[in-house]
Amino acid sequence: MHPIALTIAGSDPSGGAGIQADLKTFHQFGVYGEAVITLVTVQNTVALEHVECMPAVLVLHQLRAVLDDIPPTAAKTGALGNRSIVQAVARAAADFRFPLVVDPVMVSQHGRMLVTDDAQQAIRNELIPQASLLTPNLAEASALTGLEVNDLDSMYQAARELHRMGAKAVLVKGGHLEGDAVDLLYLSGVTRQYRAPRIETQNTHGTGCTFSAAITAELARGALLEHAVERAKAFVTEAIRSAPGLGRGSGPLNHHASLRLAQRGGAA
Repeated sequence: MHPIALTIAGSDPSGGAGIQADLKTFHQFGVYGEAVITLVTVQNTVALEHVECMPAVLVLHQLRAVLDDIPPTAAKTGALGNRSIVQAVARAAADFRFPLVVDPVMVSQHGRMLVTDDAQQAIRNELIPQASLLTPNLAEASALTGLEVNDLDSMYQAARELHRMGAKAVLVKGGHLEGDAVDLLYLSGVTRQYRAPRIETQNTHGTGCTFSAAITAELARGALLEHAVERAKAFVTEAIRSAPGLGRGSGPLNHHASLRLAQRGGAA
């Protein structure tokens, strides 16, 4: 079976995040990529000016068209925008027969909200239980659990709580901690840390999208979750290190990053 990955997410016209980053990442991993658009943004590396959500029924029609003809072997969600879209995707995901990576995107790189308050509640109650893997950053883990998540111990507590809320596995991303960039995977009651040296750069636009897309691509190829996270972490680290330096603000990663060089990454 040819590996096929689906992204259900928003559009970034500058190409650094959202479905554009996801499709580039899928391609780099040798996976055929499909995209269901949930919202359109007006943004670049400097600012996010506007967000326009698709009608939920249009999101479902896109999803139906994909599933009826070229069903994926793994899928991910990104920015979903509003409650209606979250609920529609969650209901559809209940019938998925492939792993779903839920990246609970809430705030853009520029600090602009990408979901409404009632959408956050729908993510907690309806989408998280459909997640094969949930990939919140520190702020998202705090918002979803009500905990203050700012160190490894609180990352562990948040991961346990999100697992209790229904996610089969949780990867709390600690990129905003001091020191090494460390992420914590909680799977079947066992935790595993993934570390990489911190790279001082402003070119981090789309890091979360790229990370979750790389995990999804590896799952589409049949990788075990622990190995998928390890390879994705290594790829993102290399993509940040070799970022092309585009734009006047928070620039995009290098989605052409060498997978061979990325093998220097690993887990702790």
